[in-house]
Formats: sequence, structure tokens, C-alpha cells
Amino acid sequence: MTNPSSDTVDRYQQLLSISRDLALTLNLDVLLNRIVQSSASLSDARESSILLYDSRLKELHFQASTNIDDSTMHGLSVPVNESIAGWIVTNRKAVIIDDVQNDNRHFAAVSEKTKTRIKTLLGVPLISKNKVIGVLEAINKNAGRFTQSDQEILMTLGAQAAIAIENARLFQQSDLIADFVHELRTPLTSLRTGLHLLDHKKITAAKRESIIGSMQTEIDRLSEMSSAFLDIARLESGRDQLQSQEFDLLKVLNSCAVLILDQAQQNNLSFDVFVPAQLPMTRGDSDRIKQAVLNLLSNAIKYNQPGGKIVLRAEPVLDEIHIIIEDTGIGISKKDLRHLFSKFYRTSAAKQYAQGTGLGLSIVKGIVEAHGGKVEVESKLGLGTRFTIRLPISESIL
Repeated sequence: MTNPSSDTVDRYQQLLSISRDLALTLNLDVLLNRIVQSSASLSDARESSILLYDSRLKELHFQASTNIDDSTMHGLSVPVNESIAGWIVTNRKAVIIDDVQNDNRHFAAVSEKTKTRIKTLLGVPLISKNKVIGVLEAINKNAGRFTQSDQEILMTLGAQAAIAIENARLFQQSDLIADFVHELRTPLTSLRTGLHLLDHKKITAAKRESIIGSMQTEIDRLSEMSSAFLDIARLESGRDQLQSQEFDLLKVLNSCAVLILDQAQQNNLSFDVFVPAQLPMTRGDSDRIKQAVLNLLSNAIKYNQPGGKIVLRAEPVLDEIHIIIEDTGIGISKKDLRHLFSKFYRTSAAKQYAQGTGLGLSIVKGIVEAHGGKVEVESKLGLGTRFTIRLPISESIL
């Protein structure tokens, strides 16, 4: 029986330390980045990537990579039936390829989009509870070709990684569910009280109508909260895959302006739009960006003051496009600004002013960050608020 080389022993000792670290990491984004860094190190590869599998769409989506920036990676999908990663998912087997360019399973569009020439590749399936959840790839061996020893150690890492990914997803969901259940109590209590009062024989017709109206408001709130909760859960679990393609942001903003104008007028608010005739192209999911902008514009209406004003503007700034939504509303205190993007958080002033779920701004933040951007807020209590969405400009049309 051949004794393992000292290099193999060293790598397995390193893997043992990595596995302990992965088991303790419950933040999904941090976890995925640690996995790809560990994969590259253990296999002596220049790059490494994780693709997670969406069984509903039959697609794989890049979630973490050592060589692809976030704005390019998010939403970058690979078809299962036309890719090496797809072959790994379908066959549930690892693969070593010495010349990827001459392999008919290679999905060349990824190399074109990421500007990475792939020569050698080692890929292993990520399997948890007998279900394939994705693929871990090591790309371009630093010296020579990937070996069976590389494959064995990456299979071991992949097995640990799959468990850790599912645990992180469950942790995030359980934490979110606990918050959601807590928030359900208020509307459910209101509905229970309303039913009890409606059962009272001496209630007047006017009072009955008022109670029914209040109950309908709570039902609407529950429906809105459920939809928002699902959005948050998908964003945080990594299961909500953005459609990544170049799109005309000008059309998206003009569409938002048309949709919001009538609401602004109904609320006796002025609405000004300052968007240049042309804007640079950006990459991402246009429907999701539209959702984020409409959310902020709706808030600008909801929390504005009588006779107030809303402004939507956009402008290129260096390598970004800034989308700015300003209002002359009730404003936000410095204390509240620190917690503004937290799930279910609502300021005391907002609670008194209008109904809400406390999830809208968390969704906006999740969408913008999934596009490699940032969302910022400035506000003065009683004077108004300015939100700025900063999106990266797409370098080229692919």
C-alpha cells in the first residue's frame, strides 16, 4: 500500500481546518467566497467558481468566483444542457478536462463575458441530502494538469461546502421566519378583535362598516407583507436569480415616471423628472431595478407632506449611474437612519403617518447590491429625504 505524499497530507490538514471554518460560517455570501478561495488554494488553481442550481429554470447561476466581479457575476447563467457544469449536475459526477476549448460541452459565452480563457478545469458536484445544489469548479491549474488527487480533495471540500451552504440558507430563512411570525401578531390580533366585535349583537351599522374597513386594511397589509417576505427570502437565500443583460435604463426610468405621476397628482404632490436624453447602458435585471425605483418613489408619495414635491433624476458619474429620488416629506432622524434598511424596521414617525411592512427598503438594498451597486440615504427630519441608487455602467454590449 502506497503511503500518501507529504503534500497530500498537508492539503488534507488544511482541508480539515477549512471545514471547521465553513461549518461555523452562517452568512451565505461570506461562506461562498471562502469556499472558492479554499478551492483554488487546495487544487493549486488560478481561479475557482461556485454555480448554484435552479431546478425550476433548469439553469446554473454564478454565485461566487475568485476572478469575476460581482456586477458581472450576478445573474450570469449557464444552461444545463449546453455546459460542462450542466453535465456535472446531470451526471452527478466530477470531471477533469485538460483542454476545455476543444470540449464540445464547453459553454463559450461565459469565457467571452468574463474575459477569462479557460484551459484546464476540474469540476465537482455539490450534493446535499442526495440533491445536487450546484457545482464547484477549479479553473486553470497553475502548473500542469489537474490530478485524481486534486479531484479527491475537491470532492471532499464539495461535500462539506454543500452541507454548509444548506445550513446557511436554513439559518437565514429561520431567522427571517422568526421575524415574520413576530410581525404577523399585530394584524392577526386586529382581525381576531374585529371578528369578536362583529359578533356583538348591539353593534350599529356604522360601527360594523368601520370595523369591516379596518379588517380589510389588515388583510391588505398581510398580503403585502407576505409578498415582500417572499422577495426578501429569495434575495437572501441566493435562489432569486437576476436576469443579467444590458438594458436601457432611460426606458426603465421613463416607465417608472409614467406609473407614478398619477399617484402623485392624486395626492396633490408635484413630480419633476430630470433625466438626460441618453444614459449609458447598464447590466442587470431591468424588472428588478424598476421594482427598486418604484418602491422609493412610492415611499416618497406615502411619506410626503401636503402640497409637497418629488424629484426623480439620473446622471452618469464616473463609472456609475446615479438614480436620485428626493422628496419634501416627513424626513428621518439620525437615530433612525442607522436602522433604516433593517428588515421590518419602521420609524415611529412613519408608523403614525402611513401603513407599511418595514420590508420595502430591505428589498431595495438587496436588489441594488445584487447588481453590484449601492443605495445611500440623506435626510433631515421635517424637511425631506434623498435616496441615491448607484449602479455600475456596463463596459460593453455582450
